[in-house]
Amino acid sequence: MTEPRHAAPDEEQPQVVVNDRRRIDPETGEVRPPAHAAEETAAPADEPVVAEVVDEVAAELKTQLDERTADLQRLTAEYANYRKRVERDREAVITNAKASVAAELLPLLDDVERAAAHGDLTGAFKAVADKLVSTLQKTGLEPFAHEGEAFDPAVHEAVQHSTSPDVDGPTVTAVLRRGYTFGDKLVRPALVAVTDHEPAPSAEPAEEE
Repeated sequence: MTEPRHAAPDEEQPQVVVNDRRRIDPETGEVRPPAHAAEETAAPADEPVVAEVVDEVAAELKTQLDERTADLQRLTAEYANYRKRVERDREAVITNAKASVAAELLPLLDDVERAAAHGDLTGAFKAVADKLVSTLQKTGLEPFAHEGEAFDPAVHEAVQHSTSPDVDGPTVTAVLRRGYTFGDKLVRPALVAVTDHEPAPSAEPAEEE
C-alpha cells in the first residue's frame, strides 16, 4: 500500500483559482452583470469618433453628388442649346433654299399680275396662274406694297417722287413692281412712287382800296 506523499515544507504549492460564475452575488444578493458588460459599457466612449467619421464621409459623398449633379445639369443644358442651334440652322437653310427658288419665279408672277391688270388672265391660263400663286403663298411667299400705305425705305424703293398737300407724310401713291417676302426674309423690295407732304399755299390778303 502506497503511503500518501507529503510535500516538503519549502516546496511551492500550486495556486488554485476559483472562478465564481454565479449570477447572484452571495454577499449582496444582487444580479451580477455579464462578463462582457464592461466591454459594452466602454464602447460608447468610441461612438463620438465613429459618428464624426460617418459625418465626414457623408459630407464628402454629398459634395461629390452635388458636383456630379451640377455637371449633369450643365451637360443637359449644353445639349439642349446645341439641338436648338442645329434645328435653327436647319430651318434657316431650308427657308433660304425655298426663298431662292421663289425668287426665280418672281418674273413669272409679274407677268401674271400684268396679264390680270389687262384682262388677259382668263380660262385655263387663269386657273394655272391662280394655282401657282396659291402654291407659292403656302410655302411662305407673300406680296406687299399697296397704294396709300406709308413709305418704308427698308422695303420700298422709290423710283418716282412728288409732293402734295393731300398727304401727311411720305406715302406710296403708285406701285410699279410688287415686293415680296418669304417668312421674315425680304426677297425683293417694291418699286413705288412716293409723294411727300407739301403745305397748301396760303391765301393772299385782299388789297385795300
